[in-house]
Amino acid sequence: MRTLLINLPLLLLLIFFPGCQDKSDHKNTYEPKYSEQPVLKKKKLYVLGVHPLHNPSRLFEVYQPMIHYINEHLETSELRLEASRDYATFEKKLFSGYFHFALPNPYQTIIAIQNGYKVFGKMGDDESFRGIILLRKDSKINTVKDLRGETVSYPAPTALAATIMPQWFFYQHGLNINQDITNSYVGSQESSIMNVYLGKSAAASTWLPPWRAFVKQKPQIADELQIKWQTDPLPNNALVAREDIPKELVDKVGQLVFSLHTNERGRKILKAMELSRYEPADESVYESVKVFIQQFEDKVRIIRTDNE
Repeated sequence: MRTLLINLPLLLLLIFFPGCQDKSDHKNTYEPKYSEQPVLKKKKLYVLGVHPLHNPSRLFEVYQPMIHYINEHLETSELRLEASRDYATFEKKLFSGYFHFALPNPYQTIIAIQNGYKVFGKMGDDESFRGIILLRKDSKINTVKDLRGETVSYPAPTALAATIMPQWFFYQHGLNINQDITNSYVGSQESSIMNVYLGKSAAASTWLPPWRAFVKQKPQIADELQIKWQTDPLPNNALVAREDIPKELVDKVGQLVFSLHTNERGRKILKAMELSRYEPADESVYESVKVFIQQFEDKVRIIRTDNE
């Protein structure tokens, strides 16, 4: 026992010494490893919503190229396109402030301004922002008053060019939409067009860009239809940003979008939208829309109720 106690320090030294020697060798031979790829900072995500100009799959086909283009030129931010299945869903998101950026119609723009958004741009081509009323070519309807007792299809109650402006046109031509016809809100521009083609409605209401796209996609069906009437135009759809979005980002997005028409890739993106350009704008552009909406609600119907 005494011998064991005397040799215990030596034993411990023998046990730990090799470990210390290994660490020393490891330290002398260690080489740091370097990554060939830079460490990328995570970009901040912003959601951009587009009102239901098309069904969701078609909307992504048309608008995602513009989102790709914008994102390629942003260093610390990234936009994500979000579609909505119908106008009510889009408006619920917009009016609650869910979207960071949005492309609403002019009526929705007015409500968005009241809910924390600012206008920074708009679609050009105001002459195209007009409602059109379609009939089958074999229709016997010749005047607006001939629609009495018939069904008219529309995309949604809050679609400005495709619903509200045509209903105002009917009012101006002596048709009481609340008593003389059945109003069928079918959810999308294409559904409205298909309803008249299939004979489910006597007339279909839409607006020019969706109709032009429909003619290209379904020429045989479009050939069975005709534009019977058109409304006067109003300012086109707005680009809005939530008030808390950094001004530098809003300015950068605007710069990119407003210059699309100046390069080949941008012109291709715009062509798919049936549009020649985007342009800078502010709230004052939509004063005429406010006046129109007030007249419409005074004379025709309330557009949106409090529980919508």
